[in-house]
Amino acid sequence: MKSAVRTSAECLFGVEDWHSAALHALGCTTFRGDVDEEQIADEAVSCYNCRYRRWLAEGISCLADPS
Repeated sequence: MKSAVRTSAECLFGVEDWHSAALHALGCTTFRGDVDEEQIADEAVSCYNCRYRRWLAEGISCLADPS
């Protein structure tokens, strides 16, 4: 049986959940920093600065392949 591939995660963090986004990214094995122009968080390692995050009206979603 083939496992389902995640194409988009549910909203992970709200628009300004800075602390939680930084803590989560520290333990994330797929975190990759985005280009400097796209980084908005003060912490270098934050879901808000990850190249796999996508902005939604209510926060961010993760598009990283979990495998």
